[in-house]
Amino acid sequence: MAYDVRFISQSDVESLGITMRDVMNCVEIGWRMKGEGKVELPPKIGIHPRPDCYIHAMPCWIGGDVDMAGLKWVAGFPMNLRKNLPYNNGVFVLNDVETGVVKAIMDCNWMTTWRTGAAAGIGAKYFASPDSSVIAVIGLGTIGKITLRAFKEVFQAMETVRIYDPVPQQAEKYVEAMESVCEGVRFIICKSVGEACDGADVVASCAPILEHPKRIISEDMLKKDVCCIASDYDSTFEAGAACGKVFVCDDRSQYLMTQKQGVYFLNGYPTEDGIYADMGEIIAGKLPAVREGRRFCLFMGIATHDVMTAKLILETAENKGVGMTLKL
Repeated sequence: MAYDVRFISQSDVESLGITMRDVMNCVEIGWRMKGEGKVELPPKIGIHPRPDCYIHAMPCWIGGDVDMAGLKWVAGFPMNLRKNLPYNNGVFVLNDVETGVVKAIMDCNWMTTWRTGAAAGIGAKYFASPDSSVIAVIGLGTIGKITLRAFKEVFQAMETVRIYDPVPQQAEKYVEAMESVCEGVRFIICKSVGEACDGADVVASCAPILEHPKRIISEDMLKKDVCCIASDYDSTFEAGAACGKVFVCDDRSQYLMTQKQGVYFLNGYPTEDGIYADMGEIIAGKLPAVREGRRFCLFMGIATHDVMTAKLILETAENKGVGMTLKL
């Protein structure tokens, strides 16, 4: 028997006017519910058909008042940037939890980008000093831009953004894109990663995720009191920089499973005993946030972010009559 499904394209999503604050609120709620044990979240599985590439399946059910389930099928192909194609792309499927039927099929490129930035912003909310004024962004592509957009929601005292990318042309494009978003903020284009990190209160890494990365941020580049936020697995920070007083991940089981597979988070990155908490535990109040010393937040991306963002997209699209009805 056929039934109606709402199809929401990327241009549809972009037309909805969803703000970064909206997405951050959703990401935070999903993390809190995970910390409260109201989420079924298996670690994401993936295939890797080309070097440094992945296609991941990310299912999740969030119970409680949310009671939503969905699956993201997302690919990350760094070489796409040379082909005028998005690095990340894929689809998200949202299911009715009473019947299991598909409620919506939507683009997941916008979703993945914005919830990744939102997660970095929530990490900064809990682990960076609210008075942070000097921010370093390493890697100036799409995730570098969206991360700074989220930081703008957190750091009212942000005065200086020090930026670095190994591709020099990226820096000018970054400033052009972000100076209108962060009015009054001074952008400093740095010639080295050490220069960018020098004196920064917060250091965010947003590079492509690589199987054999060149980790370019070392411990001696960082202040004693600094919040580091990695949105690129272990591609940028040396292990010594990651092993500070506090190491936090987005999902403990996913981090440990990925480490056990023997590809990422090796060569000195924290093992189980070195994890202070995952963000669900922090937001649910099971462990306190820490704002002194070196704090390291490593966010791989989890499906609670996607389900919560998909819920927001679907509800907004339904209210505004956006999207196309299909028969399945």
